[in-house]
Amino acid sequence: MSAAGNGPPRPALVAGNWKMNKTNPEAVGLVRELLPALLPTPPCEVVLCPPFTALTEVALLLAGTPVRLGAQNLHWEAGGAYTGEVTGAMLRSAGCAYVIVGHSERRRLFGETDETVARKTRAAHAAGLAAIVCVGETLEERERGETEAVVDRQLRAALFDLAPEALAQTVVAYEPVWAIGTGRTATPAQAQAVHAHLRGRLAERFGAPGAAVRILYGGSATPETAGTLLAEPDVDGALVGAASLNAPTFAAVVRLAGAAGAR
Repeated sequence: MSAAGNGPPRPALVAGNWKMNKTNPEAVGLVRELLPALLPTPPCEVVLCPPFTALTEVALLLAGTPVRLGAQNLHWEAGGAYTGEVTGAMLRSAGCAYVIVGHSERRRLFGETDETVARKTRAAHAAGLAAIVCVGETLEERERGETEAVVDRQLRAALFDLAPEALAQTVVAYEPVWAIGTGRTATPAQAQAVHAHLRGRLAERFGAPGAAVRILYGGSATPETAGTLLAEPDVDGALVGAASLNAPTFAAVVRLAGAAGAR
């Protein structure tokens, strides 16, 4: 049970973030290879987040299954002259149930700020999408002892003025930026410490509903590292990057999350 105390069960969730990978034929092939390992009943909630171009084809393959579809980004406006962007309504019409918001690569490479992440979170909820909101510190921030201050700032901006019904449609993903795509992974103790801190902040702000928010680990999770990470009491699943591009590898992480069970 969570370090934040008793509360409703938090079902494990594993989301695969494919990033800028997979053409449509490759996406179809990956899903067709993956589904037999997950069906008829995945051991935990599973979300696949392919690139925009593959959303419709992946949605067709997931139709009628418990595996959910997610997107990797959205714009905060409901429409308009924003070349190259997509709205929450567009994602819903493509079959999405989830969207990733504020990934560290979006913040670092595309200038997303705490303010724009907050606006995107609200746009996701307005469109009926569950938001996977990413927070996390850089290596320099960790070495300066600023981890808690950084994630507090990010969490406060994105979540602290949410209504209860919106909070219930929110997942937090802790991604230590220094572990994204580097092959480095936070130790279970490091991950648990930040997850427990985040859950404590949410509980302080929202009470039991805050403590019930699922918090995923998002730093280079693999079958070799996920087992011990997912065993920690405040780690409710994983946001998986590179390992989600290989069906057996991703299925192995899903099985580990299922074995860890609801918190």
